[in-house]
Amino acid sequence: MQNLSPAAGALPDAPVTPPEPLDDPAASAARTAFPILAMLSICHLLNDLIQSLLPAIYPLLKQSFSLDFGQIGLITLTFQLTASLLQPFVGIYTDKRPMPYSLAIGMGFTLSGLLLLSQATTFPVLLLSAALIGSGSSVFHPESSRVARMASGGQHGLAQSLFQVGGNVGSASGPLLAAFIVMPRGQGSVAWFAIAALVAIVLLARIGGWYRVHIRAHRAAGIAQRASRLPRRTVVATLFVLGVLIFSKYFYLASISSYYTFYLMQKFQLGAQDAQLHLFAFLGAVAAGTLVGGPVGDRIGRRYVIWGSILGVLPFTLLLPHANLFWTTVLTIVIGLILSSAFSAIIVYAQELVPGRTGVIAGLFFGFAFGMGGLGAAVLGELADHIGIEAVYGICAWLPALGLFAWFLPNPHRLARTV
Repeated sequence: MQNLSPAAGALPDAPVTPPEPLDDPAASAARTAFPILAMLSICHLLNDLIQSLLPAIYPLLKQSFSLDFGQIGLITLTFQLTASLLQPFVGIYTDKRPMPYSLAIGMGFTLSGLLLLSQATTFPVLLLSAALIGSGSSVFHPESSRVARMASGGQHGLAQSLFQVGGNVGSASGPLLAAFIVMPRGQGSVAWFAIAALVAIVLLARIGGWYRVHIRAHRAAGIAQRASRLPRRTVVATLFVLGVLIFSKYFYLASISSYYTFYLMQKFQLGAQDAQLHLFAFLGAVAAGTLVGGPVGDRIGRRYVIWGSILGVLPFTLLLPHANLFWTTVLTIVIGLILSSAFSAIIVYAQELVPGRTGVIAGLFFGFAFGMGGLGAAVLGELADHIGIEAVYGICAWLPALGLFAWFLPNPHRLARTV
C-alpha cells in the first residue's frame, strides 16, 4: 500500500496517518487470530471424532469379526503407525515447501477410510481403512499445529491448547456417539459421520487460504531466530527426555483409550454402552486438562507443567487397579485432567528448543505420540490375552514414574523466545 501524504493546501502540522491494512500478514503475526484458532479447533474436533470411532466400536468389531485382543491391538497399531511414520516427513517437507491446501486433501484420506470402515467385511479391509484414516492424520496434525503457532500472536501455549482441546473434545465425543448411533445400528452407520469429514474439508480449505496469505511473513520471522538455538548436545538430550515422557504418557493412555471399556465390562460386569459412557467421562476430563495446560505453561513455565502432569498423576494410577466402580470413575477423571495438561506444554517447549522447525517438531512429536499409542495398544493387547486385562492395569500404573526424567529438562529461561 502506498504511503499517503497531506493533500494540497493542508496545514503543514496536520499529519495524515495511513490506515493499517486490514489483512497485513506482518501485522497479523503480532496478534492472536482467534477466528483461525477457532476453526482449527473445530476441525481438530471433527478429525479426532472420526478417529475415535475406530476404538469406540472395537466391542462391535470384536463380536462381528470374532477378533481377539491381539487383532484389536493390530488395528490400532496400523492406524497409529501410518499416522506416526508419515508425520515427520510431512513436517520436513512442508517446512521447506509449505502446502496451504494439504490440510483439506489430508481430510479427504480420512473421509475415504471412514467410508471404507463402514463397509468392511474382512479383517484386511479393516486394516486398510485404519491406514487411510491414519494417513489423513499424518497430514492434519503437523500442518494444523504450524497454523496454530502462526495464529498465536506470541501466546503459543494458549494457541496450542485451543487447538488441542478441539481434538480432545472430538476424541471424547466419538465413544459417546458410537454408543448411541453405531452400537445400536451396526457398522454401516459409521458412514453417517462422513458429514463431519465434509464439513472439515470446507473449513480447512478456508484455513488454507489464510495460511497461503500469511506464510511468508511467518517464515521470515522463524528464519531470523534460528541463530538462538541451544548447543546441539543439549537439544538432543532434551528431545530424548521429552520422548521418554511421551512414551510414559501415551503407553498409559493406550491402556485407557483401547481397553478401558473391556476392563469395566470384565471387572464390574457393565454393558458395552454403559462402559462407553465411562470412557466418555475420562476423555472429557482429558479435554478439560488440555485446555488448562497451555495457558498455565505460558504463565509459570512449561517445564513445571510437564513435571507436574506426568509425575503428579502417579498416586492416582497406583490406586486405580484397587478401586471399586465409583472410585474407578473418579480416579480416571482425575488422571485425565492431570495427565492431559502435558502435551501442549511439551509441543511448545520443543518448538522453542528448535526454533524455525515448527513442522518437523510437530510431526515428530505428534508422530511419536501416535506411534507410542499404537505400540502400546498392540503390546498391551497381547499382554491382556496372556495375563488378563486387570493385570495389565496393575503394570501400567507405574508408567507415570518415568516423569522423574523431567528433572533433566533445561531451565526454561535458557530457551529462546520465538514468534
